[in-house]
Amino acid sequence: MPQDRRFVVITGGPGSGKSTLIEALAQRGYARTPEAGRGVIVDQVGIGGSGVPWRDEVLFAELMLSWELRSYRWAQSCPGVVFFDRGMPDLVGFLRVRGREVPAHVDAAARGFGYRREVFLAPFWPEIYGVDAERGQSPEEAEATFHAMVDAYTEYGYRLLVLPKSSVAERVDFVLDALR
Repeated sequence: MPQDRRFVVITGGPGSGKSTLIEALAQRGYARTPEAGRGVIVDQVGIGGSGVPWRDEVLFAELMLSWELRSYRWAQSCPGVVFFDRGMPDLVGFLRVRGREVPAHVDAAARGFGYRREVFLAPFWPEIYGVDAERGQSPEEAEATFHAMVDAYTEYGYRLLVLPKSSVAERVDFVLDALR
């Protein structure tokens, strides 16, 4: 699998503080990509589309794949480290949590568009988990998603670094120290 050491993925279940961490890294000047799932949901709800997980999860996965491919291409034009709010193996985890087969082209994307070997994993953290307009999973589904990400990223050869359940500032330090 080709890897780009500048491309750093932060993954995990929903509501585990990934996006907050990535926003804090962006405030320190790092480039970042927005989360595909949330972006697709906002866009699809805005246009009355059916590509949301509660209407058509296969279409939703395809739209997330398109988003991730575009984010990857965009990141290639950025200098320095780019933080990804999830990566292509997340699509594999999503499909498996939903009991779906992983299409060959999704597997090809997860294998063909590589990130830094060390992936940061936000553990399920019930104390900070919450639902909102784009995140409606139950805590049980959030925890299952976390485990699906562990399996997917491990399968694709990544080494997982579990983020501490600590303040955002401490998580930022953890990530930056690990990248040094």
